[in-house]
Amino acid sequence: MKKLGILTAGIFKENPVFVLMLGLCPTLGVTSSAINGFSMGLAVIAVLACSNGLISLFKKFIPDEVRIPAFIMIIATLVTVVDMVMNAYTPDLYKVLGLFIPLIVVNCIVLGRAESFASKNGVIDSILDGIGSGIGFTLSLTFLGSVREILGNGSVFGISLVPANFTPALIFILAPGGFITIGIIMACINIKKERDAKKKKLKLTWNKMNASAQVDVSGHFFYMIDPLD
Repeated sequence: MKKLGILTAGIFKENPVFVLMLGLCPTLGVTSSAINGFSMGLAVIAVLACSNGLISLFKKFIPDEVRIPAFIMIIATLVTVVDMVMNAYTPDLYKVLGLFIPLIVVNCIVLGRAESFASKNGVIDSILDGIGSGIGFTLSLTFLGSVREILGNGSVFGISLVPANFTPALIFILAPGGFITIGIIMACINIKKERDAKKKKLKLTWNKMNASAQVDVSGHFFYMIDPLD
């Protein structure tokens, strides 16, 4: 159960994009389509899982004074491997994402998980943490890319979803569209959080009133007033 919690934390509770607001540069830069966001996410999953595992494995041999440069060296090596693999096997996709793949080295999600989790936990837990955070990042990019692609091109993953007479709003697949889309999504998330918080507060108040309620002999309700309230 603990390992499942570690895996799912990065997907929901500590989602890198919609909760922690990390890695927004590639998030806004590559999500003009769903496939771009999904592919970038897969690259980040590979780097996160491997870097977390290696950093956790070698953490006892890395002096604290040079841990950040050492972490960056490990991450940079893995990013170079991913970059070369994508260039060799998916050249068309590499042309679109090529600029952002090297930037994974300085992505605050990758370095942040290395510093806050992998350097303090075991290998298996660190790999699970990397996979969970990577999946959360991938889902966020894919969702954002899908919304932008539907609104800006009328399709998702290249599959047309709208009638031929539909006129897409091209701004959504351009740079400003990324800011507009993520702003709307974050507003919706914050509204839901506020509503959930109000419901929770009302429920706690109601439970407190019920707990303090007493029934007298005649069957009528009266409330015990707490002097500390």
